[in-house]
Amino acid sequence: MTTAEITTVEQLVALLGEPNDRAVNKARPSLLPVDRAWLAATPFCVMATSDADGRCDASPKGDPAGQLVHVIDDRTIALAERPGNRRADGYRNILTNPHVGLNFFIPGRGDTLRINGRARLVSDAPWFDELVVKGHRPLLAVVVDIEDLFFHCAKAFLRSGLWQPETWDPEATVPRRALIAKEVEANGMDVAQLDDYYKPENYGKSLYE
Repeated sequence: MTTAEITTVEQLVALLGEPNDRAVNKARPSLLPVDRAWLAATPFCVMATSDADGRCDASPKGDPAGQLVHVIDDRTIALAERPGNRRADGYRNILTNPHVGLNFFIPGRGDTLRINGRARLVSDAPWFDELVVKGHRPLLAVVVDIEDLFFHCAKAFLRSGLWQPETWDPEATVPRRALIAKEVEANGMDVAQLDDYYKPENYGKSLYE
């Protein structure tokens, strides 16, 4: 079977059609009060970056609602770094290619807020004390100069049923985290040790330390 590949914008438009004026013109360059309210309510986002050669990374970021995003002004926001595995893939990308895309989620809502801009890393600023969570001050933050932002429609969430609890059965078809770690990661631990490691009361101890 021959694969029918799309290789030009003209082919893409011929297949999908042109967006309507509402979709084309919905992006704006600065935050409105409704955007600030959304950022204050969101506990989770995904940050997309790419390196100088275009290799991409999409990294989840999470904090309690009201503490994920620090609004510096109508054109600038910041997200704190929290302890992780120290790979820092997205941060390494930002050092060679500052362009980022962010998608902010509110649990139960199908629409999302998307922000695109240029990012830089800072290790201190006058507002770092406002990024403290559970007594821990971040080592760095990502500052994003907004280029455009807009609300994205809910169709993907409606199709997926993502927020419908009756569809949730996280271990029905995929093994639990400990079994995945045992299979694909060289960690030197047996399954019992991994189960203990990933217990929320244990794993959660390192969220901010």
